[in-house]
Amino acid sequence: MNADVIIIGAGIVGAACAHELARAGLSVLVLDSGLGGATHAGMGHLVVMDDNPAELTLSHESLKLWHDWAPRMNADCAFTRCGTLWLAANDAEMAAAEEKQQRLQAHGVACELLGAAALAAAEPALRPGLAGALKVGGDSVVYAPSAARWLLTQAPRTITLEQMEVTAIDCSRVRLSDGSWRSASAVLLAAGIQATRFCPELPIRPKKGHLAITDRYPGTVHHQLVELGYISSAHHSDGDSVAFNVQPRPTGQLLIGSSRQFDTTDPAVEALMLGRMLRRALDYLPSLADLNIIRSWTGFRAATPDSLPIIGRHPQRDGLWLAVGHEGLGVTTAPATARLLAAQLTGAVLPFDAEPYRAQRFLETA
Repeated sequence: MNADVIIIGAGIVGAACAHELARAGLSVLVLDSGLGGATHAGMGHLVVMDDNPAELTLSHESLKLWHDWAPRMNADCAFTRCGTLWLAANDAEMAAAEEKQQRLQAHGVACELLGAAALAAAEPALRPGLAGALKVGGDSVVYAPSAARWLLTQAPRTITLEQMEVTAIDCSRVRLSDGSWRSASAVLLAAGIQATRFCPELPIRPKKGHLAITDRYPGTVHHQLVELGYISSAHHSDGDSVAFNVQPRPTGQLLIGSSRQFDTTDPAVEALMLGRMLRRALDYLPSLADLNIIRSWTGFRAATPDSLPIIGRHPQRDGLWLAVGHEGLGVTTAPATARLLAAQLTGAVLPFDAEPYRAQRFLETA
């Protein structure tokens, strides 16, 4: 055997799983084609999400681990605890913010409501007339590609990385593009939207997203800004949608999102969708009109029907394990995903209930 575990995919989820399995004493071989993926395309927002209890558990447990890692991370990981302001445009959304606060506080997440005046003082660049916001101070940002590299080098046991394309999985063996094989006791598939190349039975759909980044304007925005309508845009819309989401980067740049499109794998930036996204951003942050956007790009989220990832053993293929389908929360939820996966694979005590994430909710047991 070449390792105890082979991991396909060196993005943030695969890297976190490699880190955790190496911590558990296993030898790990990571195989990656080097083409980047969602980890390189995304915002790197570390956010506690509460669309359902399983999402809240996975994201909250992950944020704890991110905060534990942060003091030891390299400077190029750009970890910043900026917090999130969930913006309420009117009284109805302010009521939704209050409900969100109750859910988060019940789970031990520190947060506070800001009225209109307090919001204007915290973020003067926002348009006047917003009703308020919910501030979640522990939310953070990280530069995910550097964080993934850091995770692969910080385990107490060496992790081997090969930049090779995998062409097939045969139980606990994988075939590479040069025709050679690698074998292990277990194979973990953590390849994002590429997972269906190897497991077409997985119900994963690509969700295309656009992003844009400005030149450096330090102090323009201080928190991650997200409209409360983002939640319905992210998880409940089956068509094209946009929502306001702006992130201040440590460089002084502003990263602008977000958009969602199903059932396309065309990576081209689409002027109409980018325009919709930027108009939405201008509605909340009018001063963006005076800033220079230096680059725009797209990426693809791997979405499951219930917007929860698949974590655990493949019920129909011996030796194969899954950590896929994280949609737009892969960076946020990578740490707890890795801890849960490693506990399942090694037979350790589970850190929390694994049932909501099992593949059996979509696939019958063989």
